[in-house]
Amino acid sequence: MANMEVAMGLIAGAGDARSSCMEAIQLAKEGNFQEAKEALHRADDSMVAAHETQTQLIREEMRGESEGVSLLMVHAQDHLNLALVMRDVAEEFILVHQRLMELEGKK
Repeated sequence: MANMEVAMGLIAGAGDARSSCMEAIQLAKEGNFQEAKEALHRADDSMVAAHETQTQLIREEMRGESEGVSLLMVHAQDHLNLALVMRDVAEEFILVHQRLMELEGKK
């Protein structure tokens, strides 16, 4: 697969994951904790696919089959890293909203 196609796939997968993380935060804010956790699972699914692609790229590079690094690929890696961070942050926000609602006696 050409680097441009791979990079665009990484960007799309990371974008899907990030969107699911933001959805999870919003659902937690509304008190829908089970749905929030399901949104996190969707984010995980998107990131697993992106991570598999990334692993394949690393393997190719180790075999000397890499096309080299492009600015687009660096951009794609940035998106993937942001999605990974967002996933961790979303999980923490869910816990914070759960605790806050417990303290307020809402759930």
